[in-house]
Order: sequence, then C-alpha cells, then structure tokens
Amino acid sequence: MRLPRSSATCLAAALLVGLGASACEPKTNAAVSKSSTPGSDTIRVRVAEVRETFITPFDSADNVDGPAVWHGPNGQHWLLSSAKTTDVVLVNDAATGAAIRRVGGSGTAAGTLARPNGVAVVGDVLLVVERDNHRVQGFRLPDLTSLGTFGGAVLRLPYGIGWYAERPGTYMVYVTDNYEAADESVPPDRELGQRVKQFRVAIGSGGMRAEHVRSFGDTVGAGVLRVVESIMPDAVHNHLLIAEETETDSYIKVYDLEGRFTGRVFGRGHFPQQAEGLALYACGDTAGYWIATDQGDSTNTYHVFDRMSFAHVAAFSGERTRRTDGVALTQTGFGPFPAGAFYASHLDGSIGALSWANIAKALQLRSDCPR
Repeated sequence: MRLPRSSATCLAAALLVGLGASACEPKTNAAVSKSSTPGSDTIRVRVAEVRETFITPFDSADNVDGPAVWHGPNGQHWLLSSAKTTDVVLVNDAATGAAIRRVGGSGTAAGTLARPNGVAVVGDVLLVVERDNHRVQGFRLPDLTSLGTFGGAVLRLPYGIGWYAERPGTYMVYVTDNYEAADESVPPDRELGQRVKQFRVAIGSGGMRAEHVRSFGDTVGAGVLRVVESIMPDAVHNHLLIAEETETDSYIKVYDLEGRFTGRVFGRGHFPQQAEGLALYACGDTAGYWIATDQGDSTNTYHVFDRMSFAHVAAFSGERTRRTDGVALTQTGFGPFPAGAFYASHLDGSIGALSWANIAKALQLRSDCPR
C-alpha cells in the first residue's frame, strides 16, 4: 500500500494500517542521482526506490550477513541467513519474514558455529562458511542436522561462497579467503595467490564429501584480489564474478571457472563505497542481469548489469534497507512474490525482502523467467 505524503491524510492512513508515522516521512532516495565522492570517478545514475514487502525482525546483536533461500518439497519457503556475532543461522519464512528457528550456537563441534558468514543452499543442503572455525559446514534441510565440514586444511579466514552444479549430486564450490598479514592488514600482492579456494563437493544419501581442487588469485596486474567476499559463478559462460571490496577502487573482476583472470572488469565508478553482494537473474542461457551492491549507511544501491556485456542497465534501492552485506535472489514464484524475490541484509540486524516483479516494473526489466 502506497500512502499519500506530507498530509494529515497520510498520517491517519499510516496509523490505520500499523505502519507508524515514519511511513509519512519524505523519501530522499527515489529517482535521485548519486552524489560523487570527493576525488573519485563516481558515475551519477538514477536510482529507483522500491518498497520492501517486509523486513525480518531486527536484532543488532545478531550481526546478520548473508541470506539464502530454500524451496522445500512440502511447500516450505525458507529464508536462511548468517548471524555472525551470535554464531547461529536464522531461519525465517521467506514469504512473510516470520521467525521460524535459530540453528547453531558457539563452538567447534558438529552443529555449532564460529562467526558464520557466507551461506548457500545447494540442493537440500545449507552450506555455511565459518570464518573463525576456518571451514565450511553442511546442514541437511529441513532438519538442519550437520553433515560435516570441509576446507579446514586450507581455509584461513573464509568469507563468501558461490557454487554451480557440475553434474547431479556434485557441485563446484568457491570460497573467498581474506587471510591477513600478522598486523591484520592486507598482505602484499605477491602473497595473494590463494584468495579463492575451489572445492568439488558430492552430496548424497550417504552424506557429504569434498576435495580441494585448487587455490587461485592473481599476484600482479588488474586481476589481483585484495579484499574479497562476494563471489558468484555463471557456469554457462565460464564466468566467475568476484567483488573487489576495497574502498578506494571497488568494482567487479571476472575470472573463469578454473581460476584464471579473464582481463575483464566492470562497474568502475558505480561503487564509491564498497562492492558487495552479488546475484544473477538468468533468462535462458544468455539473457538476464547481474545485481551488485554498493554498500552504504545512507545511500545503499543495487546496480543492475547486463549478464553478457556487463554494461550498466539500471539501479535501485529499498525504501529502508541499508548497509547491505550479502544478497540472495530466487526466481521461483510463491506467496506475495509471483516472479520471485530479492533479499538483502539490512543494517547488520535483519533482511529486507523486495518483490522482483516490483523491481522489474520500476526498472523496465524482465520478470518472465521462472526457475
């Protein structure tokens, strides 16, 4: 429901539907141009504002990071997100935002977590990157029992995760690894050759098995990965997108699936703050869009790029969602989301949910590609 602004009528309507007086505050981010950061090459773009369908219950103590979505065989639609400080995975109803349960708790044993960060739903398994346990743990869905861990022998300070299906039951999984120098600074470029770890993960009735395939990252030139978290493959086109998060020169670098830098970068000038969460809206083999986040407290923008050319297409923001780390996108229609939904972490304490149909309408994008 969109309310009238700047009038007593708005206030009365807002109170009637339980939104509160803040719903009538003037919006400053609708269809605006981004202001440049001093000394940067920021590109000014029009940002369409899209109202959230809901924001999950907020708790700043959780330090919420990455979301993922699971559509179960019995009508379950779950939103799963990592809570870094409380060492749990939050499970919410993906259609309403209502809390369902909390999984994990601090520790090193199976089923416990230590600073969970990136999450991914791979079939009926939830993979959780544990930064302080230096591993990835798998949980069977929907019971969320632990299937074991992998990566402990090679991961040092893991953050983000991306994957694609190599064949039925076998997946290629990529984990970014922001290991640090002794003084907790970014190591010199010559030591950054293992910024991404690649694993082959087999999941079946007998459990989960994983092997380390390779570690990679350029140590010279434009492909050096200095501060990375978000990573997302497009297996059809042999593309592996990695968001470079440095505040001075933040953009997207394109590797191939075997860890070679392609020489392609995009998004320069669109991330004056910090390039973050990545998602792919795919239409067939070639069409679709990449969504990449410019993370900020006051101006928090989701940029849309063409899937093939990486040309900038459009940009949007949520009315309330700010300081986004991880994002997730589902192209499955359900509940209030007939064309799927886009989920984004909000102020480290909750997840904002936006209808893809509403995003597509505001930006004149496609919304006819169910998956």
